[in-house]
Amino acid sequence: MTQDPAGPRHARTLRPTVARVPALVLTGVLTLLASGAAAVYLDLRGQIDVSDVSGLVLATPRADATTAAPGDPFAGDAMNVLVMGTDLRDAENAALAGEAEGMRSDTTMLVHVAGDRTWAEVVSIPRDSLVELPECVLPGGGRSKPRTTMFNEAFSIGAGPEQDVDHAAACTINAVQALTGVTVTHHVVVRMTGVIDVVDALGGVRMCLPEPVDESPRYGDLHLPAGEQRLDGRQAIGFLRARHGTGMGLELGSDLTRIARQQAFVQSAVRELLGKDLLGDVDELYAVARAVLGSLSADPQLADPVRLAAFASSLRGMDRSRIVFTEVPVAAAPTDPNRVVWTSAADEIWQRLASDAPPPQLAPAAPAASPDAAGGGAGGGAETPGGSAATAPPGDGAGAGADGGSGQPGTAVPPADALLPGVCAT
Repeated sequence: MTQDPAGPRHARTLRPTVARVPALVLTGVLTLLASGAAAVYLDLRGQIDVSDVSGLVLATPRADATTAAPGDPFAGDAMNVLVMGTDLRDAENAALAGEAEGMRSDTTMLVHVAGDRTWAEVVSIPRDSLVELPECVLPGGGRSKPRTTMFNEAFSIGAGPEQDVDHAAACTINAVQALTGVTVTHHVVVRMTGVIDVVDALGGVRMCLPEPVDESPRYGDLHLPAGEQRLDGRQAIGFLRARHGTGMGLELGSDLTRIARQQAFVQSAVRELLGKDLLGDVDELYAVARAVLGSLSADPQLADPVRLAAFASSLRGMDRSRIVFTEVPVAAAPTDPNRVVWTSAADEIWQRLASDAPPPQLAPAAPAASPDAAGGGAGGGAETPGGSAATAPPGDGAGAGADGGSGQPGTAVPPADALLPGVCAT
């Protein structure tokens, strides 16, 4: 159910940014596998935990099965990959974040990759969203009762006292499908501690913070000065998890401002990767790929490095400016000012993803009218595959001059790759 009350004071607009890490790392895996090194394959395959939710997901938005050419299970299909970051407090994670009972989804993103591989969208779902969770299959048998609660409770409910990751992932997938109508085709669970290994494999991530970031001593010991610095793995996980303190929105204690900081870190990490010649340094590439894969639990298809490599190959031709981040539109919950509810604008996002339609800023630009078309001639807009005329959204840069794009009919006008606060300009 969506509502349109006045927005919460901690709400903010997040500009589109670029997420290139998966494609780059997976392309690297493809290069390694192409060398024919069986030992490399076996080692990388052994890094990934398989998360099989077969028979555990109850909500099914549509019943049609996907088909693909032999050898590439993803070819031609739109993909919706649900990425869940977990704060499971096992011994290693408890050392980072303190003791806590239960297993929760700390961060959830729905990554949509278009069937034609020309664009992708990453939708961040606020954990503090008040939603109507459907029933879930429980590890000990039986099903949970539907309830209205925070979105990230789905992971905890599914995990149960057994702390079962597969049931936790299935319950979250179930919630996303029931709430959005979007079919989740694949899923990945990212362990908190895995981020440390990935960042350290990169040699750290460079950031330029606009102000000091100091976490409240009650919650952690992250203290970062303003200005340029290189975050190591433990500093990075602290920066990604922090919610209370001062600097870069920590004063608000909001999940929405944390999402903004997470996106800034991802953009910085991407720029770090692009500044390295990973494909020219096999040892470093192997270390990064191994660290990434070692941080994941994935469904059986994504847990196979060969299939991952095939997916990476399909992304190589994608314009990097056509991979954007979107946050679910929210407003303050009427029943709790510390929680949010999705507004009706969220429905448009889910409908787009379900139909494999790009976001407005990636919509095809309307072609300029030809002299022959003046005065009521045929052809005012570029025809889309569905038969409707495509028009460019206001303010997207359509009709730019010589430096503003190709100007070809039907071509998309990419969004600006704006740097988020905390990302170094050079």
